[in-house]
Amino acid sequence: MQCQKATVQMNGLCNVKKVADLCSVNGFSEAALDKKKHNKPDEVTLSTMEEAYSTILRGLGENTERQGLKSTPGRAARAMQFFTKGYRETVQDVLNDAVFDEDHDEMVIVKDIEMFSLCEHHLVPFFGKVHIGYLPNQKIVGLSKLARVVEMYSRRLQVQERLTKQIAIAIVEALKPAGVAVIVEAEHMCMVMRGVQKKNSRTITSAMLGVFREDPKTREEFLSLIKS
Repeated sequence: MQCQKATVQMNGLCNVKKVADLCSVNGFSEAALDKKKHNKPDEVTLSTMEEAYSTILRGLGENTERQGLKSTPGRAARAMQFFTKGYRETVQDVLNDAVFDEDHDEMVIVKDIEMFSLCEHHLVPFFGKVHIGYLPNQKIVGLSKLARVVEMYSRRLQVQERLTKQIAIAIVEALKPAGVAVIVEAEHMCMVMRGVQKKNSRTITSAMLGVFREDPKTREEFLSLIKS
């Protein structure tokens, strides 16, 4: 609840100091920076996951001893560990001290960052691209680190709405910028392979914080540049 209140307040602010102050709220800070990360999976965890996949296959009526499936539970378990490796990383890990003092106050944009994730409702993929923009306040970050932040949060069980906000909040906390904008465009296999089966549908979500929310001209500049 505290995290939600802080986020709502920050959405309507363009004052840099107030944006930075909001980031110090405990619940809000922990939600973005993930100070408590999952431990590295061990062999016991892998064995448990393998058995779970074997159970699923048997539930489908399959013979887990036949040649094509004999090694499938192990492969699937290792694949799932990779798909969810973001649980074992934090923003501090991926930034790796790549935040630099720089007197630059114009917009920085990295667009078309590829993103792959798993929907937490059906455990099927959704994928697309992410566009990130921020207005620096005496600090910049290595450009590849923005892509790594996207990778970290997308390699978890997700919903697109939360993924979008987590990326934006993490950048705010790391850089204390005047504002951050994040747009995610994705196709969801849970809408293509099952359910309504609409293969041409696309979902777009956005998070606009600081000046990107308060100043229409700044927001319009960002939207124009990511389309160019």
